Amino acid sequence: MTDWNSLIDDIVAGNWRTPETGAAAKVPFEAIRIEETLDGGEADMLAPLKLGKRLAVVSDANTHEAMGRRVAKHLKGLAAVEEIVLPGDLECDEPTIAMVRERTRHADAVVAVGSGTLSDTCKYTTFKDGRKYAVFATAASMNGYAASTASVTLANGYKTSLPAHAPRGIFIDLKISATAPTWLSAAGLGDSLCRSTAQIDWWASHRLFDTFYSSVPYALIANDEPAMLKSAADLAKHSVEANGRLHRVLTLCGLGVCFTGVSHHGSMGEHQVSHWLDMFAGSAHPGTTHGQQVGVASLAIARLQCELLALDQPPDIRPTHIVETEFVARYGEAIGRMCYAEAKKKSFDRTGAAAFNEKLRALWPELRQELGSFVMDPVAMQSTLAAAGGPTTATELGLSRKLWRDAMKYARDVRNRWSFLDLADDAGLLDDFLARDRQ
Repeated sequence: MTDWNSLIDDIVAGNWRTPETGAAAKVPFEAIRIEETLDGGEADMLAPLKLGKRLAVVSDANTHEAMGRRVAKHLKGLAAVEEIVLPGDLECDEPTIAMVRERTRHADAVVAVGSGTLSDTCKYTTFKDGRKYAVFATAASMNGYAASTASVTLANGYKTSLPAHAPRGIFIDLKISATAPTWLSAAGLGDSLCRSTAQIDWWASHRLFDTFYSSVPYALIANDEPAMLKSAADLAKHSVEANGRLHRVLTLCGLGVCFTGVSHHGSMGEHQVSHWLDMFAGSAHPGTTHGQQVGVASLAIARLQCELLALDQPPDIRPTHIVETEFVARYGEAIGRMCYAEAKKKSFDRTGAAAFNEKLRALWPELRQELGSFVMDPVAMQSTLAAAGGPTTATELGLSRKLWRDAMKYARDVRNRWSFLDLADDAGLLDDFLARDRQ
């Protein structure tokens, strides 16, 4: 039987040492367990966490049937349990957070049963009022279970990653994840495929702007990523083994935030594309999930990165075209000015562009070689994601070609994280790439 908790146990226990400093791991978790099944063992898992005498078990209409009812039943011998079932179409936004906070206010702690939006909502709700929480995962659909941040949509519609806190315990039942719809596992795979694109963006930013970079998050997943990719096709067959491989990478990736304090290792240009779609697609949004969108964006950005890295001479950028009134016209008054303020931080005037070009020319031969070691072949990435049952093009996501091009073109607006999207656009190459890239 596969030991799903190897390395993870050492990290939680503080026995693993980081390769950069040799310092012992310090993470905020008391327990992380990945098991073939947890059925009947939920109370035993939760008891050591001492969450209190009153627990709110929060699920949604889908995850209640999959696992929520079962978890609540088995925890009743441990504490007084209130079952709270939320609608299945929630968004992690300020009204939802306020609603969950009110509905769980009598509980000492919250036990989330679900993934994505539900997990982030419970995470941020308990962070705001200082209560503990734990999570039972229902699908290998995203890497945020172990993250100490939450993706929250603000009242004005701006979607951002906010500091939160980590769950006291993360409990993953692989049989439950394997029986979930395969598109959820494929979404998790899509969220994992951005490792190469994010690493290229992050390392290039580090070398060109002296921004912070850490190799620790990549060291955590280095031995697991190949096995995850090799077994990806079995996700479409509801394989417990394949879901276990995926959950390990998702969990270890989430743990990376604990060592760095940032999410850059798994969230750069490709995530900005997904966030742009969620913020601005409006009624044209096809209802696809974050992981599905990140998967397609990762493939497109991988192709863009490979094109640029194939150049013997680096692209020359021009001063960034950035006009506040255009941002307001594009996004409205409140969000437009927020996005402009973020984008302005990484924009170039004439002097800055000249200095950047000089530095890039000096670094280019060495930088190309360094970045080449992070590249994952875009064709192989696409085949892997398709085999798992995930969408690989904007058309398969249900997006119009114009909306997809807008997302790729303007994704750089939403966050102050420099990426190859910024490089290509400032160099006047992005529009041509988007016109040629088949989606």
